[in-house]
Amino acid sequence: MAQAAPRVDWTKDLKVIGAVTVAPGGDLYYIGTDARLHHTDAKGVELWNYAIGDIGRSQPVVLPSGGVIVGSYDDALYSLDSSGKLLWRTKLDGDIFASPVLRPDGSVVAATAGGSVYAVDAAGKVLWTYKLGGPIYSSPVMAADGSLYFGSQLGRLTALSASGQRRWVFQAPSSIFSSPALDAEGNVYFGSADRRIYSLAPDGHERWHYQTNLFVNASPIVTTAGMVVAGSYDGSVYALRLDGTLAWTYKAGAPIAAPVAELSDGTLVVGDLNGTLHAVDRSGDLLWTLKAGKKIDTSVAVSDAGTLYFSVGDGLMTSLPGQRPLASGPWSYYRSVPSGWGRSLSAPEQAARLKATQLAATRPLTPAPVASQPPATGSTKPSVPATGTGGATTRPPATPPVATVPSTPSVPVVPALTPAQLAAQAVRTISSSARVQDGQIYVPLEPLSVAMQARIGVRNNLTATLLVPGVTAPTTVSVRQLGGQPYVSLAALTAVPGSSAAYRPASRMYQLSVGSRTLLNLPLNLPALLIPVRPPEYQQTGNSRS
Repeated sequence: MAQAAPRVDWTKDLKVIGAVTVAPGGDLYYIGTDARLHHTDAKGVELWNYAIGDIGRSQPVVLPSGGVIVGSYDDALYSLDSSGKLLWRTKLDGDIFASPVLRPDGSVVAATAGGSVYAVDAAGKVLWTYKLGGPIYSSPVMAADGSLYFGSQLGRLTALSASGQRRWVFQAPSSIFSSPALDAEGNVYFGSADRRIYSLAPDGHERWHYQTNLFVNASPIVTTAGMVVAGSYDGSVYALRLDGTLAWTYKAGAPIAAPVAELSDGTLVVGDLNGTLHAVDRSGDLLWTLKAGKKIDTSVAVSDAGTLYFSVGDGLMTSLPGQRPLASGPWSYYRSVPSGWGRSLSAPEQAARLKATQLAATRPLTPAPVASQPPATGSTKPSVPATGTGGATTRPPATPPVATVPSTPSVPVVPALTPAQLAAQAVRTISSSARVQDGQIYVPLEPLSVAMQARIGVRNNLTATLLVPGVTAPTTVSVRQLGGQPYVSLAALTAVPGSSAAYRPASRMYQLSVGSRTLLNLPLNLPALLIPVRPPEYQQTGNSRS
């Protein structure tokens, strides 16, 4: 059953023209219709702006240092420090529409409408150039082995080595505007104007394709449940299993050019060109819609605190607080992470992402409002200057922009929870979500890691690595997808080195310990779960059930 849409915190005319990047602290970066790179806080209050040479649609890349790199239609890449001071400007051979990739060594790889791909080091020096010969609007992505993938208007999906050597080329029948997505095995997914969604193996051979009814410019994602999800201009969102078979279709009713974003609870959010934001669950069933009135052709941006931001065609940006952060799937967002890096993460980076989003992933959602959408706005798109003047400007607005929903109550301040409070919250989630499959008790993986105050290391659709505090060796457990969510069996947890498990029927408590230390104290109602298998999967202590 459809729900009310989330509460709108604010809607402001921020002159947004391209995709929005969210930094780890919640600040926002985007290119404006005024040909400036803008940096605002999480409330949309401007901290500084910098005049780049032209407008652009490239998503800014926020560096671990707090600096930012962005491309523009003036054919240049810009690198600025955290205060907005220009560090370097490197001229390339054409408009930069595609978003750059940030590599682990601090270098970036950028593609141009002039048909070239450049690797530029952290000081702005060009390391190598690959000449394709046709415009590139597909943002390159980088796999774990350093391989680079991008599409082009020539219909080619090209793979380069880390040093810029061509590895292979796949020729599609029509142009590729879509930016690729990668799964945990390194397979590549993208859409094409030939109306298909493609999957290629890391060596370039076609694994499968799926035919839609109109062209697929939207970039796909790969979800935690192992689904390839992409929208089409035919007005539908398609969810395909990793073998290419259709899982479900959601009919949005208007063309979709924006990528879908997956939130940590499995919710999928996407905007359409009629100006409606859609949220569906893992099965493709509608959760809510929000009508914005103007086209949405960029991805929803999501902060680690669980605030959703989306912009529409006249430059307005809207904030929806109190939601979930991005999921930690193989490719849950079209640029992989909110900072716009565009590459597969290492195990330590993935663990850091999970830690950063733990609070927003487990706290209660903000209740839905009585009024679920902002009124239509009659603002017009400001004129776009052809060039900028250069130089950063620190310019808080003299009069703060007025939200379009002034009657909306302010966002409640959610105090930071201690690890013990987070663990208690997660235990409640586990207890209510436990399932029985094939005689085994399964519990959701992500809340389990929070309850044990453990980190999830390497994870795919079949296994996950748990890094348990005080236990030197990592524990690899099998993962099972239940309801589109990763679950692990309680029996698998006894693989933690030195652990023991027990169930106490009198108190209906399951306990996992390492020596004298309790890792997990879990209320578990076995009679209600109706376990059909004997003997049970763990040792019972105390009185046995009648």
